[in-house]
Amino acid sequence: MYDRVRLHNGFPSFSKEDLAKRHTALRKAMEQQGLQCAVLYGSGRPNSDLTYLSNWPGGREGYVILPLDGEPALLVQLFNHVPVAEMLSLLPETRWAGPDSIVTLADWLKEHKLAQACIGLIGGLPFSQYEKLKSLLPEARLVDFSRHFRQQRVVYGEEEIEFFKIAAELTDRSIERLEHGIRPGMKEYELPLLVEMPYLEAGGYAGIHFMASTNMKNPDVYVPHQFQRDRQIQEGDVIISEISGAFWCYSGQIHRTFFLGEPTPEWQHLHQAAQDCYEAIEAVLTDGAQVDEVLDAAEVIDQRGYRILDDLLHGANQYPPILQTRSTDRGYPREFTFRENMVVTIQPQPTTPDKRMGLQFGETVRITRTGTERLHHYPRKMVVIQ
Repeated sequence: MYDRVRLHNGFPSFSKEDLAKRHTALRKAMEQQGLQCAVLYGSGRPNSDLTYLSNWPGGREGYVILPLDGEPALLVQLFNHVPVAEMLSLLPETRWAGPDSIVTLADWLKEHKLAQACIGLIGGLPFSQYEKLKSLLPEARLVDFSRHFRQQRVVYGEEEIEFFKIAAELTDRSIERLEHGIRPGMKEYELPLLVEMPYLEAGGYAGIHFMASTNMKNPDVYVPHQFQRDRQIQEGDVIISEISGAFWCYSGQIHRTFFLGEPTPEWQHLHQAAQDCYEAIEAVLTDGAQVDEVLDAAEVIDQRGYRILDDLLHGANQYPPILQTRSTDRGYPREFTFRENMVVTIQPQPTTPDKRMGLQFGETVRITRTGTERLHHYPRKMVVIQ
């Protein structure tokens, strides 16, 4: 997959021009909010926000500093992560964050005459670090800038879309391997080996593999599990799944159900409800679509006597919007307009009211001016393994 993208020191990379566009767009938002600087905190590897602003996929902790005027900087923890960060980062100043990251951050801001500035904080900066930064910069004004950053991030550029397409292809390869590799006698905990190998073979990595198995005629599973059990898979079983393959912080996601034998009528009806709901939602997604149009389309779930436990639809990488049906709403904001080049996962998950059985059907799509573009190519089908 590396041959499909730009490389920088041998690693997949954005172009410097594309990164500069993101910085320019964020600076416009900063200017509108009266900010002189923005600081992004990211932790864990991979970290899509750090990648978005620096091209470095992260480590334990990282800080991107973006002043309104002047060059940005990347501060990296741990010390032994710095060499690779220097190879990957497109920011001219990329260096160790020192033994105390917040002291180093405060010193950088002082050196650049930003100790009295209005500074926008992005991401989940730990409370102790926030308090320390305030004490070191008592004249600075620290404000939350995460929402404005997320509003920019949910609309993707062409270079990001290409990464999504690669991730979707890796996910398709994974689900194909799962279809051909499942066999009676396997333990449920052996399934992730089938799922992960296609990513690793092509230079990607695992996002998630939520899976669970149960007997079709006597089910006791209604949502894919984040961890797999010591259960032996048998003829007459059904395996429900939520699979994400990733490529440099961009993930595909696909939901299919595998039947080891002919599906029972009850499972067929459940699957048909999920597929009909998926198609109804996809039909209304277009540039300018509103949340209520999606919720109207999802009414088919309740009309057929089912409920959902998981999200109905969410943005890529769990960015906004995060939606459930009207009857299962968990209080997420509803004020959202879908725009061209957003990437969302549609994933209706009908469940019987007694929570005896349930499944998911869906995948990740790109929103276009007039509809949606498929990123995945694995067939939209019930997967029957004979």
